[in-house]
Amino acid sequence: MTFPIREAIPLAPTITRYVVDAPLVARKRQAGHFVIVRVAEGGERIPLTIVEGDAAAGTITLIVQAVGKTTRQMARLRAGDVLADVLGPLGNPTPIAVPGAVACIGGGLGTAELLPIARALRAAGNAVHAVIGARHRDLVILEAEMAACAQSLAITTDDGSRGGKGLVTAPLAELMETQRIDAVYAIGPLPMMRAVAELTRPRRVPTWASLNALMVDGTGMCGGCRVTVGGVMKFACVDGPEFDAHAVDFDELVRRSRMYAREERIADERYRTACASGSVA
Repeated sequence: MTFPIREAIPLAPTITRYVVDAPLVARKRQAGHFVIVRVAEGGERIPLTIVEGDAAAGTITLIVQAVGKTTRQMARLRAGDVLADVLGPLGNPTPIAVPGAVACIGGGLGTAELLPIARALRAAGNAVHAVIGARHRDLVILEAEMAACAQSLAITTDDGSRGGKGLVTAPLAELMETQRIDAVYAIGPLPMMRAVAELTRPRRVPTWASLNALMVDGTGMCGGCRVTVGGVMKFACVDGPEFDAHAVDFDELVRRSRMYAREERIADERYRTACASGSVA
């Protein structure tokens, strides 16, 4: 069984939105769920968050940034191409706060993972305040979609080319100074999520971080995605992906995320060289 791509729409220079035929996944998907994807037979297995699901159409939406060998390989696919495997939905649905005021904080591609959560929070009756950030204006994604489900939206970029210059923590701090925030949901790079957790910790605001740890099978068998939460070993694939951000051992998580940096760099360089030489179709 293969999974045809219905749409492949560029959102930014390195980011593509895919609509994929996966009817069984679309039927069961909830906010926070992810899938394990293989782009081609014999390829690497990578976890990708389900951004949207249309049960009637039998499709799911994935948003992917080309940052390594497998995601660059996927970036070459177009409508009509197929994915070898799409396994899911996996993980646990995001814990949705009871009606109140919540802040949704997304960094980089984390905004794509945050969107279904923000929508679910809004549908549950919460007032949603969103903050999204990126390195540069060209990498700011889903601004209109986030604005549509949020009572307020703040944008930051590292270089100030769009919105405020600086980190997403600045608008979050302002939000918490000016009004009551009952819960915070953060998705993005590990340093960003750790910074959000340290900002909310003294205020005792419940904070969720989505941990995209190294993952192979997505079912708890390989142990590659283990994380320490509250001093206890957990698996991001079956116990998460959302965890209490105040209990996550981010130091350990950062170290584990770098374990295969050399191998990932070599694989990426070889693939880019093969593409440049024309030996990759």
